[in-house]
Amino acid sequence: MPSGDDSDPLLAPADGIRFAALDYRDHPADRGATGGWRSALFIIAVEISERFTFYGVSSNLINYLTGPLGEGTAAAAAAINTWNGVAQLLPLLGGALADKWLGRYRTIVVASLLYVIGAGMLAFSTLLSSGSGHQCTTAGGQTCAPSTIKVTFFYVSLYIVAVAQGGHKPCVQAFGADQFDQSDPKETVSRSSFFNWWYFGMCAGTAVTLLFLNYVQDNIGWGLGFGIPCAVMAAALAVFLLGTRRYRYYVTAGERGLFARAGEAFVEWRSRRKALQHGDRPVAEGAPGFSAGVDEEEQAAVSHDAGLVKETKDILRLFPIWATCLLYAVAFSQSSTFFTKQAATLDRRVGRHLQVPPAALQSFISITIVVFIPLYDRVLVPVARRYSGNPSGITMLQRIGTGMFLSLLSMVIAALVEKHRLRVAVDAGLVDKPMVPLPMSLWWMVPQYVLFGAADVYTMVGLQEFFYDQVPDKLRSLGLALYLSIFGVGSFISSTLVSIIDSVTTARGGSWFSNNLNRGHVDYFYWLLAALSALELLAYVFFAGLWSILIFDFDSHLYLLGLGRVNAIIQFLRQGFIRNQQIGRSFTSSSLNAKS
Repeated sequence: MPSGDDSDPLLAPADGIRFAALDYRDHPADRGATGGWRSALFIIAVEISERFTFYGVSSNLINYLTGPLGEGTAAAAAAINTWNGVAQLLPLLGGALADKWLGRYRTIVVASLLYVIGAGMLAFSTLLSSGSGHQCTTAGGQTCAPSTIKVTFFYVSLYIVAVAQGGHKPCVQAFGADQFDQSDPKETVSRSSFFNWWYFGMCAGTAVTLLFLNYVQDNIGWGLGFGIPCAVMAAALAVFLLGTRRYRYYVTAGERGLFARAGEAFVEWRSRRKALQHGDRPVAEGAPGFSAGVDEEEQAAVSHDAGLVKETKDILRLFPIWATCLLYAVAFSQSSTFFTKQAATLDRRVGRHLQVPPAALQSFISITIVVFIPLYDRVLVPVARRYSGNPSGITMLQRIGTGMFLSLLSMVIAALVEKHRLRVAVDAGLVDKPMVPLPMSLWWMVPQYVLFGAADVYTMVGLQEFFYDQVPDKLRSLGLALYLSIFGVGSFISSTLVSIIDSVTTARGGSWFSNNLNRGHVDYFYWLLAALSALELLAYVFFAGLWSILIFDFDSHLYLLGLGRVNAIIQFLRQGFIRNQQIGRSFTSSSLNAKS
């Protein structure tokens, strides 16, 4: 590592904590020898491989569950949404572990190892006996139910992959962004561009998965289809380790996690609150029994917990944006479940000999992103910058909202296409022949995938940058985990909706999600999601309009968001637990002012 006068160690203050950029030897990092694009490229490489592995498992999962595992369409969709929900919520735990104990680098290494183990176990699970013989099929052509051991081993393997994603996702992107020093103007510009090119590389890896790996799974075998991601992830881990000497590592010392400190503060607040309600008033300064030493001790608590107050507020003010993006995640989850099952009923021939795997249509999402991100970054942003004066062209919130509108449009088109598909099935006399492809080309479904891809460029990239940028430096992994939790909660909502609607419509004589989609009404489900997305977009526009107010006057608008009790907690923390006779009145006053 270079040393001497030319070295430029990185040490930047942030949020009252000093964050030192270190090299792999725990020495101050040299700007010329560490970080920047040279380091980020190693990290982008491991992310491409991680996406290849994750989508190699998840993209065609609906066909594996309804095929070799013999599950029904609605049950399989609900199971996938539940698994996706767990996989997208676990980054909250992974981010907290990284920020508190392991650090981002070590968490990435551990998560990559879990990916290798999980994908390897999935490949092995396909070799287990079905328990009913290899030739066992139902009258409808589906495989008979496999053995309990095979199903259990498969789901254990699948959830190991979910745990791996939980450690990988909140850390890799934050670790990549850490390679750019935000106190340096040139590196700040590079960091903003990094988020775009990060997503470009991620989607390039996903596109390769969807075009190549799904073909292997459908036409060669599921064992090889799950085994290839295992090998790719093992190679990616080796590449990531090669960059160890070039990375910048940011550390903080002696900091408890946000959730732990918030929990302690809440317990303290409740106990003092009860004491005040029972008339146990603090002793006034100068009165008998007053202790200056106690006062000084509690003044120290004020300083110690000042960071907690700011961190808590920074996280809580993200809630309105977080909540109003959930339906976007619900809509997006359909692309890997019902979209794929619909595609399986269409004429998927391209040329004389090639038949496109149903899940491969998801590649149009990735291809759209790969094409559109350079266009957005190099053409649309400079044009928008001329009119807005914003260095990014449009604000992060405007970007997110644009994608939400495109998602709404995609669901409308999906409903119209499905209505047409059902009409074709009736006209062709194939309603009760689900295994026979309809005389309807797969190209009918391409527009809804393309719109989802364009929506991702706006909303997903915008959300990533938003949740990275709007949290304190030491909580960046947690911020990106909050972004991912949108899709986790959205998947759970989707799973719940599918289960409830399937139960209700089945009781009325015909499930919307019939195993024979020609007898179902998935189009009704898409119309429902379109209507909910429209309501969500209106709510998002409202809260996005309040965002600038919330930044500068957070406390006075918490009651507007239904967070009045949180406001009371924050007001109490702000008083710093000072024992004076006015503390009870300060709570009453702050609450009344907020309500008014």
